[in-house]
Amino acid sequence: MQRKQRLSRQIAYFIPYILWIGLFVIAPVVLLVYQSFFDINGHFTLSNYQTYFSSNTYLTMTLNSVWYAFLITFATLVISYPTAYVLNATKHPQLWLLLIIMPTWINLLLKAYAFIGIFSQAGIANQFLHFIGIAPQQILFTKFSFIFVAAYIQIPFMVLPIYNSINELNPSYVNASKDLGATSWQTFSKVIFPLTLPGVKAGVQAVFIPSLSLFMLTRLIGGNKVITLGTAIEEHFLTTMNWGMGSTIGVILIIAMVIIMSLTGGSKRRAKRGMTK
Repeated sequence: MQRKQRLSRQIAYFIPYILWIGLFVIAPVVLLVYQSFFDINGHFTLSNYQTYFSSNTYLTMTLNSVWYAFLITFATLVISYPTAYVLNATKHPQLWLLLIIMPTWINLLLKAYAFIGIFSQAGIANQFLHFIGIAPQQILFTKFSFIFVAAYIQIPFMVLPIYNSINELNPSYVNASKDLGATSWQTFSKVIFPLTLPGVKAGVQAVFIPSLSLFMLTRLIGGNKVITLGTAIEEHFLTTMNWGMGSTIGVILIIAMVIIMSLTGGSKRRAKRGMTK
């Protein structure tokens, strides 16, 4: 009797979770896949996929999306790993983490417009350049400004998982490495980094996957000089009203995201096994 009550209670706990996954994850993906097989006139067709894989424009957009996502992820990782490492050694890491997370509470559109003001001809960045004797530069609506702003926005999502991995690292491993005569670089490359690799992989997932489909920043910060698949999806759904082609690109992005998750997926056990080899 008690087992049945426990089982029914567990089922009741799972119902909201199952409904949420079904309504907001599975159903949208199914609708997206379904819509991708229809043309602009509502006729069933496979031409959307044929057009995507035979068009140099879409293939170039795909390469651009992957390339810019890689640059954003790399820049974010280069900044975030040392930041997380230093945070772990501070006295009040939670306070510093709060300061890093706080910008995520601000709407993305507001942050984009703030950077428009900073990078404009009369903005703070050009005022500083003028102060040090450099003529005003065209910073806004460039690839640099797009990567800079995108990396800034994604930094908290990279810092947190890396910090958690570093914080969970057993200090005895580091001490043992130093006692055995390893240099600081050897300790980092052979002990610290392999054991914190799961946090790096989680951060890469959290940054690379959303960066594949950026479209707002490409317009507001990149000035349409950066064209990605996210921009193409927006155009098809809001301008050309070709929902079938937009859905096709969305399906391609979902497949790409699944591939990235499978490539960056890993466990602490795998990291420890790699360290012992």
